[in-house]
Amino acid sequence: MGDQVEQWDAVVIGAGPAGLMAAEELARAGYAVLVAEAKPSVARKFLMAGKSGLNLTKDEPFEDLIGHYGAARGWLAPMVRAFDAGAVQDWARGLGRDLFTGSSGRVFPKEMKASPLLRAWLARLEELGVMRRTRWRWTGWEGEDLTFDTPEGPAAIRAKVTVLALGGASWARLGSDGAWAPLLAERGVQLAAFKPANAGLVVAWSDHIETHFGAPLKGIALRAGALSSRGEAVISARGLEGGGIYAICAEVREGVDLTLDLLPDLTVEEVTRRLQRPRGKASLSNHLRKVLKLPPVQIAILQEFARPLPRDPEELAALIKALPVRHQGLRPMDEAISTAGGVCHEALDEALMLKAVPGTFCAGEMLDWEAPTGGYLLTACLATGRWAGRGAVDYLANAAVR
Repeated sequence: MGDQVEQWDAVVIGAGPAGLMAAEELARAGYAVLVAEAKPSVARKFLMAGKSGLNLTKDEPFEDLIGHYGAARGWLAPMVRAFDAGAVQDWARGLGRDLFTGSSGRVFPKEMKASPLLRAWLARLEELGVMRRTRWRWTGWEGEDLTFDTPEGPAAIRAKVTVLALGGASWARLGSDGAWAPLLAERGVQLAAFKPANAGLVVAWSDHIETHFGAPLKGIALRAGALSSRGEAVISARGLEGGGIYAICAEVREGVDLTLDLLPDLTVEEVTRRLQRPRGKASLSNHLRKVLKLPPVQIAILQEFARPLPRDPEELAALIKALPVRHQGLRPMDEAISTAGGVCHEALDEALMLKAVPGTFCAGEMLDWEAPTGGYLLTACLATGRWAGRGAVDYLANAAVR
């Protein structure tokens, strides 16, 4: 690679939301920053998420917000508190975006798409002097130097500080392929195995469900172990998908039984009482529709998982309130929206610097945390990117004093 090695104050590897936020913090502090991205364009997963409506965050009190990060909520708390739902909204408005908050508390740009916000953000970074290079795939280290495969061939860069924001291991075509894991393992970095998160459920449907493909299950509750959700689930040819499934899939992934409450606003006693009303000559399906107001898709799911249905009102009510869902597990990891696993918290110091690789920080989905969809993923990516960026600024400042 030659004797002349290009030198930068800071190199950020990965140009998703976490990496761009870290780059902004470093540039604002006056450092020369290079962002290296393996794909031909930046923030591909961010743009894909925005195609169906960019959910920036969830406008709710901090204690509610942080509760959605599971086992990682303790160590993520200071980072998310420093860049919480209100701060995310202020940041987006600072980029000229008008926002609105839906009835569920989810926050979106008024134009819904991610591209206008990204364009404004990239323009700001350019004004701060941040340089970007695409098709630069990180291949590890050679001595003190970072090495890359580039369109012009192998390249090396020497950085005073590095921020890794390489994503998890889902949606490889958008850049999150987990290929960085062996590079860190070789350096003695403690890693947790990747697992699918926010993934659909595989169900081998019988033929009678085909007429309901694409139909949403509304007004339901899903429960798996300690997790519960009142979100929707959509019936697809491959199984069940949607926010309601994603919210509980962490427990399902570990083998915990999943149950479906078709009438979460009614007690089992009230369901029993209604089922005890005279049925006359009506079919059981018509009786369920009449006395419980169950729509056809709910009745179809009930029959799918519990046929033949019990005639006893108490037994049937118990099934309606806790219907066991038979499934074959989660969709493959590369079809998941996000992943659990990655760089363990124990491998990092309080500033998100790798203990085994001083001067190298990590941020975003490559860290071992998970959260449901609904703004929580993006909030933590931005918050950890900002935290790692500020940690890198402090590291550079302290190095200058030494």
